[in-house]
Amino acid sequence: MSFTFCTTKSLICAPDASQNIGEYCHALGIRKALIVTDPGITDIGLHTEIVSALEVANIPTTLFAQVQMDPPASTIKLAVDYAKSYDIDGVIGLGGGSSLDTAKLIAALVNSSQSLDDIYGIDKVSSGRLPLIQIPTTAGTGSEVTPISIVTTEDSQKLGIISNVLLPDIALLDPVLTRGLPPHITAATGVDAMVHAIEAYTSVHKKNPYSDMLAKQALTLMAGAINTAVFDGKNLKARHDMMLGATLAGQAFANAPVAAVHALAYPLGGHYHIPHGLSNALVLPHVLRFNHIAAFEHYAELYDTIAVPSSLPTKRKSEAFIAYFENLVPELELPNRLREVNVPKTDLEMLAADGIKQQRLLVNNPREMTEQDILSIYQQAY
Repeated sequence: MSFTFCTTKSLICAPDASQNIGEYCHALGIRKALIVTDPGITDIGLHTEIVSALEVANIPTTLFAQVQMDPPASTIKLAVDYAKSYDIDGVIGLGGGSSLDTAKLIAALVNSSQSLDDIYGIDKVSSGRLPLIQIPTTAGTGSEVTPISIVTTEDSQKLGIISNVLLPDIALLDPVLTRGLPPHITAATGVDAMVHAIEAYTSVHKKNPYSDMLAKQALTLMAGAINTAVFDGKNLKARHDMMLGATLAGQAFANAPVAAVHALAYPLGGHYHIPHGLSNALVLPHVLRFNHIAAFEHYAELYDTIAVPSSLPTKRKSEAFIAYFENLVPELELPNRLREVNVPKTDLEMLAADGIKQQRLLVNNPREMTEQDILSIYQQAY
């Protein structure tokens, strides 16, 4: 089997690892850092210890804290202009996937002749980037180890920028930073990460032994921890396992790309600003049911990572795997119907028309989907 596997250069995973941020900046030659985050982080002061650690290390910092969920192109452009107005030589992303994605694009564009509009698509980034450290504060997106940034365009489409240039120098995993996450965010981001593992394992393009290994280990960690992390958020072991699992799943799908769950989730986020993890959770069981006919062998293999391995027939294992996720979403007290998040039933055909446009993702799905198939899945999810 021929394949290529790429990931972040360094992965550091330890409680309170973020307190050593100055040491890591010095190692990368960062003398003035831009911290990229969102108002939710600054409102609770989650950034303050990192700023203090940088001050102790004599590294001046500038803060861009205007990142929005599902970052619109206008915010990315504003952030790049902001960064250009300061003499920064390194970028630190702090937050969920939106902040980490924005940090990647700032690092790539601040000293580049390219604009954001020039780099949509695959391998369009033609220059290097500034040194980049990513510090996730959720256990979900895996953005700290992916070469992908997702941008919401002016017409509510989600477009990807994919380039190995965007892979950061350091992914800094500090589970302490996630202990204050509310249960609903822990649940939604956790399901998102589990989807990454499932879709990487079943991807029809670029699936490989490394991505398979990572996807399986990610699901093992997260299936064992997600309920505790949601309902006992101070449990540091559960937080650690969720954070590491999300990162392993990120490494998996960065190399064996995601598919129909994400394709159908993107229109929900683009039009109604439903958080990405919740958008995935809403369609996940129905996509799994649709894919069962083509992916049951893979689902059966994954079932053994979330349950005690058994001698059940393959199709029974696959059914049990799907049932696990059908039960998990309501068990985590997440909405599990589109009508519960105020999606109008009259919009389902429009959503299906948008979903079929996500061919970058749909081509990876183990079973081909038509626009009518997508509409049917939205109807089942309604």
